[in-house]
Amino acid sequence: MRVIFLTDVTGSGRAGEVKEVKDGYARNFLLPKKLAVAATHDQMQRIASISKAGEVRRLKEEQDAHALAELLSQASLTLTANLGPTGRFYGAITSTQVAEELSRLVGREIDRRSVLLAEPIHEPGSYQAEVRLGQGISTTVQFTAQGQSQQATTAQQATTVEAPAEAAVVEPAGEAPESSPDVR
Repeated sequence: MRVIFLTDVTGSGRAGEVKEVKDGYARNFLLPKKLAVAATHDQMQRIASISKAGEVRRLKEEQDAHALAELLSQASLTLTANLGPTGRFYGAITSTQVAEELSRLVGREIDRRSVLLAEPIHEPGSYQAEVRLGQGISTTVQFTAQGQSQQATTAQQATTVEAPAEAAVVEPAGEAPESSPDVR
C-alpha cells in the first residue's frame, strides 16, 4: 500500500514522503495513529504542505535539542547512594538514576536509554555520561557520585520513628477506665 507520511516515523519515513509499506503495517499502525494517509490523488496534491510542516517541526525539535544540550552541559549533578563497609556502593548508580535526576533538574523527561555510562558506578567519585538527544545531537554531563554510610541512614530513620512514640494518652481526671466483661 502506498502511503504519505504525515509525521516522521523512525525507521519508516519522514513527513511528506510517499512510500510503499506492507498493508498490515499501514492499516494497523500508521493509519489509525494518523502517522500516514493513503496516497490518493487528493492527498498527493497536499504533499508540498505536508513536507513543509514536517520540515518546520524537525527544525523546531532540533533547536529544542540544542537548547537542552546546552542546559545539560552546564548542569551540575550530585547523586547519593548507600555505602557499604568496604567503601563501595550497595548496588550501583546506573543510567536510570542519572536520567531521573536530569529530568528533575531540567523539568523535561529524559529517557534512560539516551543516557550512556561506560559502566555502572560502584564507587564514589566524579564521572561523566553521554546524553543523546536525537537529531544527531549529544552532550556530555559531569556528575559526582557521593556515598552516605548505612549507619547515618539508620540513625535518621530511627529518629523519625521515635518522634510519634513520645505522645502519651491522657485520660480525663476522676473517671476510671471501664473494663469490658470477659466473654467466654
